[in-house]
Amino acid sequence: MAETNSSDTRILMFPWFAFGHMTPFLHLANKLARKGYRITFAAPRKAINQLEPLNLFPDFISFHPVTVPSVTGLPPGAETASDIPISLSRFLATAIDLTIDQLKSLIKSISPKLIIFDTAHWIPQVAKPLGIKTMCFKVVSASSIALVLVPARNIPTDRPVTVEDLASPPPGYPSSSVVLRGKELQTLLFVTNPFGDGLTFHERITMSMKNSDVLAMRTCHEVEGNLCDYIGSQYQKRILLTGPVLPEESKSTLEERWGNWLARFEPGSVVFCAFGSQIILEKTQFRELVLGFELTGLPFLMAVKPPAGTTTIEEALPEGFEERVKGRGVVWGGWVQQPLMLAHPSVGCFVNHCGFGSMWESLMSDCQIVLAPHLGDQILNTKLLADELEVAVEVKREENGWIPKENLSEAIKLVMDKDSEVGKLLKENHNKWREIINPKLVNEYVDKFVQSLHEVVG
Repeated sequence: MAETNSSDTRILMFPWFAFGHMTPFLHLANKLARKGYRITFAAPRKAINQLEPLNLFPDFISFHPVTVPSVTGLPPGAETASDIPISLSRFLATAIDLTIDQLKSLIKSISPKLIIFDTAHWIPQVAKPLGIKTMCFKVVSASSIALVLVPARNIPTDRPVTVEDLASPPPGYPSSSVVLRGKELQTLLFVTNPFGDGLTFHERITMSMKNSDVLAMRTCHEVEGNLCDYIGSQYQKRILLTGPVLPEESKSTLEERWGNWLARFEPGSVVFCAFGSQIILEKTQFRELVLGFELTGLPFLMAVKPPAGTTTIEEALPEGFEERVKGRGVVWGGWVQQPLMLAHPSVGCFVNHCGFGSMWESLMSDCQIVLAPHLGDQILNTKLLADELEVAVEVKREENGWIPKENLSEAIKLVMDKDSEVGKLLKENHNKWREIINPKLVNEYVDKFVQSLHEVVG
Protein backbone atom coordinates (compact mmCIF):
# COMPACT_ATOMS: atom_id res chain seq x y z
CA MET A 1 0.00 0.00 0.00
CA ALA A 2 1.25 3.48 -0.85
CA GLU A 3 2.00 5.91 1.96
CA THR A 4 -0.82 8.21 2.89
CA ASN A 5 0.87 11.54 2.07
CA SER A 6 -0.20 11.15 -1.54
CA SER A 7 0.74 14.04 -3.79
CA ASP A 8 -1.64 12.69 -6.45
CA THR A 9 0.78 14.06 -9.04
CA ARG A 10 0.72 12.30 -12.41
CA ILE A 11 4.11 11.36 -13.89
CA LEU A 12 4.70 9.89 -17.33
CA MET A 13 7.68 7.55 -17.78
CA PHE A 14 9.09 6.81 -21.22
CA PRO A 15 12.38 4.85 -21.07
CA TRP A 16 14.52 3.47 -23.88
CA PHE A 17 13.07 0.12 -24.96
CA ALA A 18 15.72 -2.06 -23.28
CA PHE A 19 15.13 -4.00 -20.08
CA GLY A 20 18.32 -2.56 -18.58
CA HIS A 21 16.53 0.81 -18.81
CA MET A 22 12.85 -0.10 -18.36
CA THR A 23 13.48 -2.17 -15.22
CA PRO A 24 15.23 0.58 -13.18
CA PHE A 25 12.58 3.06 -14.39
CA LEU A 26 9.95 0.71 -12.95
CA HIS A 27 11.90 0.28 -9.71
CA LEU A 28 11.90 4.08 -9.43
CA ALA A 29 8.18 4.11 -10.23
CA ASN A 30 7.59 1.75 -7.31
CA LYS A 31 9.52 4.08 -4.98
CA LEU A 32 7.44 7.06 -6.19
CA ALA A 33 4.16 5.15 -6.02
CA ARG A 34 4.91 4.29 -2.40
CA LYS A 35 5.00 8.05 -1.79
CA GLY A 36 1.63 8.54 -3.49
CA TYR A 37 2.67 9.57 -7.01
CA ARG A 38 0.62 8.22 -9.88
CA ILE A 39 2.69 6.87 -12.77
CA THR A 40 1.80 6.13 -16.37
CA PHE A 41 4.51 3.87 -17.80
CA ALA A 42 4.71 3.84 -21.61
CA ALA A 43 6.40 0.77 -23.11
CA PRO A 44 5.98 -1.84 -25.87
CA ARG A 45 3.22 -4.41 -25.25
CA LYS A 46 5.61 -7.41 -25.10
CA ALA A 47 7.76 -5.58 -22.58
CA ILE A 48 4.74 -4.77 -20.42
CA ASN A 49 3.95 -8.49 -20.15
CA GLN A 50 7.41 -9.04 -18.61
CA LEU A 51 7.37 -5.88 -16.48
CA GLU A 52 3.92 -6.36 -14.91
CA PRO A 53 5.11 -8.75 -12.15
CA LEU A 54 7.53 -6.02 -10.99
CA ASN A 55 4.72 -3.48 -10.54
CA LEU A 56 4.15 -3.49 -6.78
CA PHE A 57 1.53 -0.70 -6.83
CA PRO A 58 -0.92 -1.44 -9.67
CA ASP A 59 -3.39 1.07 -8.20
CA PHE A 60 -0.78 3.81 -8.69
CA ILE A 61 1.26 2.57 -11.68
CA SER A 62 -0.54 1.92 -14.96
CA PHE A 63 1.10 0.66 -18.14
CA HIS A 64 0.34 2.23 -21.50
CA PRO A 65 1.17 0.05 -24.52
CA VAL A 66 3.18 1.72 -27.27
CA THR A 67 3.03 0.31 -30.80
CA VAL A 68 6.56 0.02 -32.19
CA PRO A 69 6.38 1.19 -35.82
CA SER A 70 7.76 -0.89 -38.66
CA VAL A 71 11.18 0.41 -39.72
CA THR A 72 13.42 -0.79 -42.51
CA GLY A 73 16.31 -2.61 -40.88
CA LEU A 74 14.34 -3.61 -37.78
CA PRO A 75 13.26 -7.28 -37.83
CA PRO A 76 9.46 -7.81 -37.92
CA GLY A 77 8.04 -8.09 -34.41
CA ALA A 78 11.12 -6.55 -32.73
CA GLU A 79 9.99 -4.28 -29.90
CA THR A 80 12.90 -4.12 -27.47
CA ALA A 81 16.69 -4.18 -27.54
CA SER A 82 16.52 -7.80 -26.37
CA ASP A 83 14.90 -8.76 -29.69
CA ILE A 84 17.83 -7.56 -31.80
CA PRO A 85 21.63 -7.65 -31.92
CA ILE A 86 23.27 -4.49 -30.61
CA SER A 87 24.29 -3.54 -34.16
CA LEU A 88 20.62 -2.88 -35.02
CA SER A 89 19.95 -0.51 -32.07
CA ARG A 90 20.02 2.51 -34.41
CA PHE A 91 16.84 1.22 -36.09
CA LEU A 92 15.06 0.78 -32.76
CA ALA A 93 15.95 4.42 -32.01
CA THR A 94 14.35 5.40 -35.34
CA ALA A 95 11.23 3.44 -34.40
CA ILE A 96 11.02 5.15 -31.01
CA ASP A 97 11.23 8.55 -32.71
CA LEU A 98 8.25 7.53 -34.85
CA THR A 99 6.13 7.05 -31.71
CA ILE A 100 6.03 10.82 -31.15
CA ASP A 101 2.37 11.12 -32.18
CA GLN A 102 1.39 8.29 -29.82
CA LEU A 103 3.17 10.08 -26.99
CA LYS A 104 1.57 13.44 -27.85
CA SER A 105 -1.85 11.80 -27.69
CA LEU A 106 -1.05 10.12 -24.38
CA ILE A 107 0.28 13.37 -22.89
CA LYS A 108 -2.89 15.15 -23.94
CA SER A 109 -5.10 12.49 -22.34
CA ILE A 110 -3.34 12.23 -18.94
CA SER A 111 -1.91 15.77 -18.51
CA PRO A 112 1.20 14.78 -16.51
CA LYS A 113 3.05 17.27 -14.33
CA LEU A 114 6.39 15.62 -15.19
CA ILE A 115 7.79 13.36 -17.91
CA ILE A 116 10.78 11.16 -17.01
CA PHE A 117 12.68 9.90 -20.08
CA ASP A 118 16.19 9.07 -21.21
CA THR A 119 16.84 8.79 -24.97
CA ALA A 120 13.72 10.24 -26.65
CA HIS A 121 15.43 13.61 -27.25
CA TRP A 122 12.22 15.21 -28.56
CA ILE A 123 10.30 14.88 -25.28
CA PRO A 124 11.34 18.35 -23.96
CA GLN A 125 10.19 20.12 -27.16
CA VAL A 126 6.81 18.36 -26.90
CA ALA A 127 6.41 19.07 -23.18
CA LYS A 128 7.66 22.65 -22.83
CA PRO A 129 4.82 24.42 -24.75
CA LEU A 130 2.35 22.55 -22.52
CA GLY A 131 4.03 23.71 -19.31
CA ILE A 132 5.12 20.16 -18.44
CA LYS A 133 8.47 19.64 -16.73
CA THR A 134 10.91 17.03 -18.04
CA MET A 135 13.54 14.97 -16.29
CA CYS A 136 16.29 13.08 -18.11
CA PHE A 137 16.98 10.06 -15.92
CA LYS A 138 20.26 8.29 -16.69
CA VAL A 139 20.41 4.67 -15.57
CA VAL A 140 24.07 4.22 -16.57
CA SER A 141 27.06 5.17 -14.46
CA ALA A 142 28.24 8.73 -13.99
CA SER A 143 31.64 7.37 -15.06
CA SER A 144 30.40 6.66 -18.58
CA ILE A 145 28.44 9.91 -18.90
CA ALA A 146 31.31 12.08 -17.64
CA LEU A 147 33.91 10.58 -19.95
CA VAL A 148 32.06 10.50 -23.27
CA LEU A 149 28.65 12.20 -23.04
CA VAL A 150 29.38 15.76 -21.96
CA PRO A 151 29.52 18.91 -24.13
CA ALA A 152 33.27 19.21 -23.47
CA ARG A 153 33.81 15.93 -25.31
CA ASN A 154 34.13 17.50 -28.75
CA ILE A 155 33.28 14.96 -31.45
CA PRO A 156 34.52 15.94 -34.94
CA THR A 157 31.69 16.21 -37.47
CA ASP A 158 33.67 16.99 -40.61
CA ARG A 159 35.51 13.66 -40.79
CA PRO A 160 35.42 10.11 -39.41
CA VAL A 161 36.18 9.99 -35.68
CA THR A 162 39.30 8.08 -34.66
CA VAL A 163 40.49 6.54 -31.41
CA GLU A 164 43.00 9.40 -31.12
CA ASP A 165 40.10 11.89 -30.93
CA LEU A 166 38.91 10.15 -27.77
CA ALA A 167 42.28 9.31 -26.22
CA SER A 168 42.34 12.29 -23.84
CA PRO A 169 39.63 12.89 -21.25
CA PRO A 170 37.50 16.03 -21.76
CA PRO A 171 38.59 19.27 -20.03
CA GLY A 172 37.95 19.21 -16.30
CA TYR A 173 37.36 15.46 -16.16
CA PRO A 174 37.99 14.59 -12.50
CA SER A 175 39.08 10.95 -12.55
CA SER A 176 42.21 9.18 -13.72
CA SER A 177 41.52 5.53 -12.98
CA VAL A 178 38.52 5.11 -15.30
CA VAL A 179 40.23 6.56 -18.38
CA LEU A 180 40.69 3.88 -21.02
CA ARG A 181 43.93 2.96 -22.70
CA GLY A 182 45.03 0.95 -25.72
CA LYS A 183 42.42 -1.27 -27.33
CA GLU A 184 39.87 -0.29 -24.69
CA LEU A 185 39.66 3.15 -26.28
CA GLN A 186 37.98 1.62 -29.31
CA THR A 187 34.94 0.91 -27.16
CA LEU A 188 34.34 4.67 -26.92
CA LEU A 189 33.70 4.87 -30.66
CA PHE A 190 30.14 3.67 -30.02
CA VAL A 191 29.22 7.29 -29.19
CA THR A 192 29.84 8.25 -32.83
CA ASN A 193 27.53 5.55 -34.22
CA PRO A 194 24.22 6.56 -35.87
CA PHE A 195 21.38 6.26 -33.38
CA GLY A 196 18.17 7.06 -35.21
CA ASP A 197 17.84 9.07 -38.41
CA GLY A 198 20.39 11.86 -38.72
CA LEU A 199 21.72 11.60 -35.15
CA THR A 200 24.72 10.01 -33.53
CA PHE A 201 24.48 8.41 -30.10
CA HIS A 202 26.47 11.33 -28.64
CA GLU A 203 24.15 13.92 -30.19
CA ARG A 204 20.99 12.15 -29.04
CA ILE A 205 22.08 11.77 -25.42
CA THR A 206 23.64 15.20 -25.00
CA MET A 207 20.55 16.80 -26.59
CA SER A 208 18.28 14.88 -24.21
CA MET A 209 20.30 16.06 -21.22
CA LYS A 210 20.72 19.68 -22.36
CA ASN A 211 17.04 20.27 -23.12
CA SER A 212 15.49 18.64 -20.07
CA ASP A 213 14.54 20.76 -17.05
CA VAL A 214 16.44 18.58 -14.60
CA LEU A 215 18.87 15.66 -14.69
CA ALA A 216 18.65 12.59 -12.48
CA MET A 217 21.19 9.82 -12.10
CA ARG A 218 20.97 6.34 -10.64
CA THR A 219 23.99 6.54 -8.42
CA CYS A 220 25.33 7.65 -5.03
CA HIS A 221 27.51 10.62 -4.15
CA GLU A 222 29.61 8.28 -2.01
CA VAL A 223 30.57 6.27 -5.11
CA GLU A 224 30.57 8.80 -7.98
CA GLY A 225 30.20 12.20 -6.35
CA ASN A 226 33.08 13.92 -8.16
CA LEU A 227 31.81 12.68 -11.52
CA CYS A 228 28.22 13.79 -10.78
CA ASP A 229 29.47 17.26 -9.82
CA TYR A 230 31.43 17.44 -13.08
CA ILE A 231 28.37 16.44 -15.15
CA GLY A 232 26.29 19.07 -13.37
CA SER A 233 28.85 21.77 -14.15
CA GLN A 234 29.04 20.63 -17.77
CA TYR A 235 25.28 20.84 -18.29
CA GLN A 236 24.79 23.73 -15.85
CA LYS A 237 21.94 21.84 -14.25
CA ARG A 238 21.10 20.52 -10.85
CA ILE A 239 21.52 16.74 -10.70
CA LEU A 240 19.21 14.69 -8.51
CA LEU A 241 20.59 11.36 -7.31
CA THR A 242 18.20 8.47 -6.78
CA GLY A 243 20.69 6.09 -5.20
CA PRO A 244 20.95 2.55 -6.63
CA VAL A 245 17.15 2.17 -7.07
CA LEU A 246 17.25 -1.53 -6.33
CA PRO A 247 14.13 -3.70 -6.41
CA GLU A 248 11.88 -3.71 -3.37
CA GLU A 249 12.48 -6.78 -1.23
CA SER A 250 11.01 -9.63 -3.21
CA LYS A 251 8.15 -11.67 -1.81
CA SER A 252 8.79 -14.33 -4.42
CA THR A 253 11.05 -17.32 -3.87
CA LEU A 254 13.74 -18.84 -6.04
CA GLU A 255 12.44 -21.34 -8.56
CA GLU A 256 12.31 -24.78 -6.99
CA ARG A 257 14.63 -26.30 -9.59
CA TRP A 258 17.41 -23.81 -8.77
CA GLY A 259 16.76 -23.78 -5.04
CA ASN A 260 17.03 -27.57 -4.91
CA TRP A 261 20.14 -27.62 -7.11
CA LEU A 262 21.97 -24.93 -5.12
CA ALA A 263 21.07 -26.57 -1.81
CA ARG A 264 23.37 -29.49 -2.70
CA PHE A 265 26.50 -27.35 -2.35
CA GLU A 266 28.48 -25.83 0.49
CA PRO A 267 27.81 -22.19 1.47
CA GLY A 268 29.67 -19.74 -0.76
CA SER A 269 30.99 -22.42 -3.13
CA VAL A 270 28.93 -21.91 -6.32
CA VAL A 271 29.97 -19.60 -9.17
CA PHE A 272 26.99 -17.87 -10.82
CA CYS A 273 27.43 -16.24 -14.23
CA ALA A 274 25.04 -13.96 -16.15
CA PHE A 275 25.68 -11.48 -18.96
CA GLY A 276 22.37 -9.59 -19.13
CA SER A 277 19.57 -9.53 -21.68
CA GLN A 278 21.50 -8.12 -24.66
CA ILE A 279 24.85 -9.91 -24.81
CA ILE A 280 24.96 -12.71 -27.40
CA LEU A 281 28.37 -14.41 -27.43
CA GLU A 282 30.11 -15.76 -30.51
CA LYS A 283 30.01 -19.56 -30.45
CA THR A 284 33.79 -19.98 -30.14
CA GLN A 285 33.98 -17.51 -27.22
CA PHE A 286 30.97 -19.16 -25.58
CA ARG A 287 32.65 -22.56 -25.73
CA GLU A 288 35.89 -21.15 -24.36
CA LEU A 289 34.04 -19.61 -21.40
CA VAL A 290 32.16 -22.78 -20.48
CA LEU A 291 35.47 -24.66 -20.60
CA GLY A 292 36.86 -21.97 -18.30
CA PHE A 293 34.13 -22.71 -15.75
CA GLU A 294 34.85 -26.42 -16.06
CA LEU A 295 38.54 -25.70 -15.46
CA THR A 296 37.84 -24.09 -12.06
CA GLY A 297 36.71 -27.41 -10.60
CA LEU A 298 34.00 -25.47 -8.76
CA PRO A 299 30.21 -25.88 -9.02
CA PHE A 300 28.78 -23.32 -11.43
CA LEU A 301 25.58 -22.06 -13.03
CA MET A 302 25.96 -20.04 -16.22
CA ALA A 303 22.79 -18.29 -17.47
CA VAL A 304 23.33 -16.77 -20.93
CA LYS A 305 21.54 -16.52 -24.25
CA PRO A 306 22.31 -19.18 -26.89
CA PRO A 307 25.37 -17.99 -28.85
CA ALA A 308 25.20 -16.46 -32.32
CA GLY A 309 24.10 -18.89 -35.02
CA THR A 310 22.44 -21.32 -32.60
CA THR A 311 18.93 -21.73 -31.26
CA THR A 312 19.70 -23.73 -28.10
CA ILE A 313 22.48 -23.81 -25.54
CA GLU A 314 22.82 -27.58 -25.85
CA GLU A 315 23.84 -27.53 -29.53
CA ALA A 316 26.63 -25.04 -28.77
CA LEU A 317 28.28 -26.91 -25.88
CA PRO A 318 31.70 -28.53 -26.44
CA GLU A 319 31.70 -32.27 -27.07
CA GLY A 320 31.56 -34.28 -23.86
CA PHE A 321 31.15 -31.17 -21.70
CA GLU A 322 27.77 -32.04 -20.17
CA GLU A 323 28.99 -35.49 -19.12
CA ARG A 324 32.20 -34.11 -17.61
CA VAL A 325 30.45 -31.47 -15.45
CA LYS A 326 27.36 -33.51 -14.65
CA GLY A 327 26.26 -32.89 -11.10
CA ARG A 328 28.30 -29.70 -10.59
CA GLY A 329 27.81 -27.50 -13.66
CA VAL A 330 24.78 -26.16 -15.51
CA VAL A 331 24.63 -23.90 -18.57
CA TRP A 332 21.14 -22.43 -18.90
CA GLY A 333 19.78 -20.55 -21.91
CA GLY A 334 16.76 -18.99 -20.19
CA TRP A 335 15.98 -16.23 -17.70
CA VAL A 336 16.81 -16.65 -14.03
CA GLN A 337 15.92 -14.63 -10.93
CA GLN A 338 19.28 -12.91 -10.61
CA PRO A 339 18.75 -11.06 -7.28
CA LEU A 340 17.45 -14.24 -5.64
CA MET A 341 20.35 -16.24 -7.08
CA LEU A 342 22.85 -13.78 -5.59
CA ALA A 343 21.09 -13.94 -2.23
CA HIS A 344 21.29 -17.75 -2.02
CA PRO A 345 23.82 -18.83 0.62
CA SER A 346 25.47 -21.38 -1.72
CA VAL A 347 26.45 -18.72 -4.27
CA GLY A 348 29.86 -17.24 -3.52
CA CYS A 349 30.96 -15.64 -6.80
CA PHE A 350 29.17 -13.58 -9.44
CA VAL A 351 30.73 -13.47 -12.92
CA ASN A 352 29.02 -10.75 -14.95
CA HIS A 353 29.32 -8.14 -17.72
CA CYS A 354 29.08 -5.16 -15.32
CA GLY A 355 26.01 -3.60 -16.84
CA PHE A 356 24.97 -0.87 -14.39
CA GLY A 357 22.12 -2.89 -12.87
CA SER A 358 24.37 -5.90 -12.37
CA MET A 359 27.06 -3.58 -11.02
CA TRP A 360 24.79 -2.45 -8.19
CA GLU A 361 23.49 -5.96 -7.58
CA SER A 362 27.11 -7.16 -7.38
CA LEU A 363 28.04 -4.41 -4.95
CA MET A 364 25.04 -5.02 -2.70
CA SER A 365 25.48 -8.81 -2.69
CA ASP A 366 27.74 -10.88 -0.45
CA CYS A 367 29.45 -12.53 -3.45
CA GLN A 368 32.96 -12.14 -4.77
CA ILE A 369 32.88 -10.28 -8.10
CA VAL A 370 34.54 -11.26 -11.40
CA LEU A 371 33.93 -8.98 -14.38
CA ALA A 372 34.02 -9.64 -18.12
CA PRO A 373 32.67 -6.45 -19.73
CA HIS A 374 31.69 -6.33 -23.41
CA LEU A 375 30.49 -2.78 -24.23
CA GLY A 376 31.84 0.72 -23.62
CA ASP A 377 29.84 1.64 -20.54
CA GLN A 378 30.37 -1.83 -19.06
CA ILE A 379 34.13 -1.39 -19.38
CA LEU A 380 33.89 1.96 -17.58
CA ASN A 381 31.74 0.41 -14.83
CA THR A 382 34.36 -2.31 -14.49
CA LYS A 383 37.11 0.29 -14.04
CA LEU A 384 35.02 1.83 -11.27
CA LEU A 385 34.58 -1.46 -9.36
CA ALA A 386 38.00 -2.96 -10.03
CA ASP A 387 40.27 0.12 -9.97
CA GLU A 388 38.54 2.74 -7.82
CA LEU A 389 36.49 0.76 -5.30
CA GLU A 390 38.79 -2.31 -5.49
CA VAL A 391 35.98 -4.80 -4.89
CA ALA A 392 36.28 -6.87 -8.07
CA VAL A 393 38.74 -8.50 -10.44
CA GLU A 394 38.52 -8.12 -14.23
CA VAL A 395 39.16 -11.12 -16.46
CA LYS A 396 42.26 -10.48 -18.58
CA ARG A 397 41.62 -10.40 -22.32
CA GLU A 398 44.08 -10.96 -25.12
CA GLU A 399 44.96 -8.05 -27.39
CA ASN A 400 42.15 -8.96 -29.82
CA GLY A 401 39.55 -9.03 -27.03
CA TRP A 402 39.47 -12.83 -26.70
CA ILE A 403 38.99 -14.32 -23.21
CA PRO A 404 40.98 -17.58 -22.90
CA LYS A 405 39.52 -20.27 -20.64
CA GLU A 406 42.66 -20.16 -18.50
CA ASN A 407 42.18 -16.43 -17.79
CA LEU A 408 38.56 -16.89 -16.72
CA SER A 409 39.46 -19.83 -14.49
CA GLU A 410 42.40 -17.94 -12.99
CA ALA A 411 40.26 -14.89 -12.13
CA ILE A 412 37.59 -17.02 -10.45
CA LYS A 413 40.15 -19.04 -8.47
CA LEU A 414 41.87 -15.81 -7.42
CA VAL A 415 38.76 -14.57 -5.60
CA MET A 416 37.42 -17.96 -4.46
CA ASP A 417 40.65 -19.33 -2.97
CA LYS A 418 40.34 -18.87 0.80
CA ASP A 419 44.10 -18.34 1.07
CA SER A 420 44.26 -15.70 -1.68
CA GLU A 421 45.50 -12.34 -0.37
CA VAL A 422 43.83 -10.62 -3.34
CA GLY A 423 40.54 -12.37 -2.61
CA LYS A 424 40.73 -11.35 1.07
CA LEU A 425 41.43 -7.70 0.18
CA LEU A 426 38.56 -7.56 -2.31
CA LYS A 427 36.17 -9.05 0.24
CA GLU A 428 37.26 -6.57 2.92
CA ASN A 429 36.72 -3.65 0.54
CA HIS A 430 33.42 -5.12 -0.62
CA ASN A 431 32.17 -5.46 2.97
CA LYS A 432 33.22 -1.85 3.64
CA TRP A 433 31.21 -0.58 0.68
CA ARG A 434 28.20 -2.71 1.61
CA GLU A 435 28.25 -1.08 5.02
CA ILE A 436 28.41 2.39 3.47
CA ILE A 437 25.64 1.77 0.93
CA ASN A 438 23.26 0.26 3.45
CA PRO A 439 19.45 0.07 3.25
CA LYS A 440 19.12 3.19 5.44
CA LEU A 441 21.28 5.24 3.04
CA VAL A 442 19.41 3.88 0.01
CA ASN A 443 16.08 4.93 1.55
CA GLU A 444 17.47 8.36 2.41
CA TYR A 445 18.37 8.89 -1.24
CA VAL A 446 14.81 8.08 -2.28
CA ASP A 447 13.40 10.45 0.36
CA LYS A 448 15.70 13.28 -0.80
CA PHE A 449 14.84 12.59 -4.41
CA VAL A 450 11.09 12.77 -3.68
CA GLN A 451 11.55 16.04 -1.78
CA SER A 452 13.43 17.49 -4.75
CA LEU A 453 10.68 16.24 -7.05
CA HIS A 454 8.16 18.32 -5.08
CA GLU A 455 10.30 21.37 -5.80
CA VAL A 456 10.57 20.53 -9.52
CA VAL A 457 6.86 20.01 -10.21
CA GLY A 458 5.64 22.57 -7.68
